Amino acid sequence: MGSIVERKRRNGQKSYTAQIRIMREGVTVHSEAQTFERRPAAAAWLKKRETALAEPGALEKLKQPQLTLADAIDRYVKESKKEIGRTKAQVLGKIKEEFDIAKMPCKEIGSAEIVEFATELSKGRQPQTVGNYISHLASIFAIARPAWKIDLDYSAMEDAQVVLKRLGLVAKSAQRDRRPTLEELDQLMEHYSDRETRYPSLIPMRRLIAFAIFSTRRQEEISRITWSDYEEENKRVLVRDMKNPGEKIGNDVWCDLPPEAIRIIGSMPRTAAAEIFPHDGRSVSASFTRACNLLEIEDLHFHDLRHEGVSRLFELGWNIPHVATVSGHRSWNSLKRYSHIKQRGDKYDGWKWLEIIAPQT
Repeated sequence: MGSIVERKRRNGQKSYTAQIRIMREGVTVHSEAQTFERRPAAAAWLKKRETALAEPGALEKLKQPQLTLADAIDRYVKESKKEIGRTKAQVLGKIKEEFDIAKMPCKEIGSAEIVEFATELSKGRQPQTVGNYISHLASIFAIARPAWKIDLDYSAMEDAQVVLKRLGLVAKSAQRDRRPTLEELDQLMEHYSDRETRYPSLIPMRRLIAFAIFSTRRQEEISRITWSDYEEENKRVLVRDMKNPGEKIGNDVWCDLPPEAIRIIGSMPRTAAAEIFPHDGRSVSASFTRACNLLEIEDLHFHDLRHEGVSRLFELGWNIPHVATVSGHRSWNSLKRYSHIKQRGDKYDGWKWLEIIAPQT
């Protein structure tokens, strides 16, 4: 059924083409070929393919439409019971619409094709970004074959990830250590004080900034907190869908609230909204970024306020388990990066803005 043909290339080197041709009643019903640098490799491929094609129904399967990676992405998005995060959805959509690998039949995608895709991705992108793309794509490879019998080879993805790491094409996101100074926070508070006086209906950014620091909560988490999730008597709040590696949607965690965060919640008016801070997280982040640009505060993100809040708790002398009850970190190893903090005391002791936005009663 198969044969190996030796050919001589223009550069004088030899190549070996393994060919398979299946005949039925004098008619060719299937043929395929692949070229290799070495005869043993050609022979191994030939043996493997002959064995596969001898399986019952193998030829019929070849006549069926070949599912592409784009088909696998569509099925993953459609059938996933977990809500797919906005970033992951954007990444998968971009892969499907903009990259040739999405048009390839799943069975033809091996580690070499994944490495080639990552190399294309790396043009104009940081290794951390490429790593995110590969990570999101790997989640489809992990379940396609066992769940849907789609011929995506997860071992090929694992092999490619090893290669990409060795080549430096992928990397983990760098940890940010940016913390706002009191001077920068005073600038932001003055800026928003003027705006909130003139436009009372605007987002109460002064309270949101302070709450992000004292509660250590992320902007999306803050926007989801409802009055029913807040237990003032127990000094805690239920943080819904807390971000966590491998799990986000449905990851609800009770977190303790320091006194300053409780004061800020107490200063919020009760409205018809179920949320304590009924404002879209993206709008909060965008407003913060615009204010920093206007005030020429460089490289400060709203998320840095969480880092500031966690750092403050360690500066107060709290240990890792105690801090984790507020921050919600499941793994204490994530908090070891703060062990370098040597400063002690509370730099927010007597901070005038806390008294302005949430006066003690």
